[in-house]
Amino acid sequence: MRDVSQEFLGDYTTLGLGGPAARVTEVTNAEEIVETVRSADEAGEPLLILAGGSNVVVADAGFAGRVLLLRAGGEGLRFGRGGDGRVALTVPAGMSWDTVVEAAVAQGWAGIEALSGIPGSAGATPIQNVGAYGQEVAQTIVEVTAYDRESGETRSLRADECGFAYRTSRFKGVDRWVVLSVSFVLYEGGDSMPVRYAELARTLGVDTGDRAPLPLVRDAVLDLRRGKGMVLDADDPDTRSVGSFFTNPVLSAAAYEGLVTRCADLLGPDVPVPSWPAGDDRKVPAAWLIERAGFTKGYRRGRVAISSKHTLALTNSDHGTTAELLDLAREIRDGVAKTFDVVLHPEPILVGVEF
Repeated sequence: MRDVSQEFLGDYTTLGLGGPAARVTEVTNAEEIVETVRSADEAGEPLLILAGGSNVVVADAGFAGRVLLLRAGGEGLRFGRGGDGRVALTVPAGMSWDTVVEAAVAQGWAGIEALSGIPGSAGATPIQNVGAYGQEVAQTIVEVTAYDRESGETRSLRADECGFAYRTSRFKGVDRWVVLSVSFVLYEGGDSMPVRYAELARTLGVDTGDRAPLPLVRDAVLDLRRGKGMVLDADDPDTRSVGSFFTNPVLSAAAYEGLVTRCADLLGPDVPVPSWPAGDDRKVPAAWLIERAGFTKGYRRGRVAISSKHTLALTNSDHGTTAELLDLAREIRDGVAKTFDVVLHPEPILVGVEF
């Protein structure tokens, strides 16, 4: 554990945005995490936990408290085979998520291969219930070990205790829990889980529901993400983002029918409204709504812009500010609401700002 001298939080976020912190402490294992959190709580010190910084928008004013930086240290992956083709894998919170996926694919373990290339730490994945290309971590997580700041104890929560839903969990938006490690069950064999996402299936040249060799799936996902500016690349300004800024809206059957009617009036009766089932509801792609509300790829507002590769990503393309980024996000939200009567909600965690 050590205090670091660099206090500008933009240096720790993929957006490159965020003002100064009163204090920044770097930790590398569960014991240091718990010790630092307890110390801050006992002192009444505000606490912000950062790892990859890939899903957070920090105010220009920064954070008036201690920032806890989770970094990979001596803790590594722990795994065991169940004898039935299943592998139990436990991952420390500070480990890079894509390092975990890369290792699983190299070992021939299926279950998280479609989540390749997602930036950030393993400990952040259950908070957001990270998902992409037909997979989400809730499908393979069996246990999350977390420090409970209310009781002062470390607890292990089963998957059914985690409150997983679309891009959320019981850990999101609350300060009570600090994730220490995440346990998954993956599957041996060398081939992927059934490919459920149509775009990925087309890229692989397989039918939806088929399997494919794990390395091919990982490569295909990385290529797709790279084409959308969703793989971190220092030479690509489109990657200075938090990935998808908005979640895909989930609409009741009645609300979806209302949207279809509204779209028929605005766009013509022959323009289909894309959607897919979400229980009894329908999930509609936010990117489709944004584009048809008049916001195109590359749309710029001062020093920030919509990615030139993906309409859902808002980028800090020219040394902008958090205030500028959120002004752009509000403009998009309000434009979609006015056009389609659908409200978009931000996916990243907002620190010190309102939306």
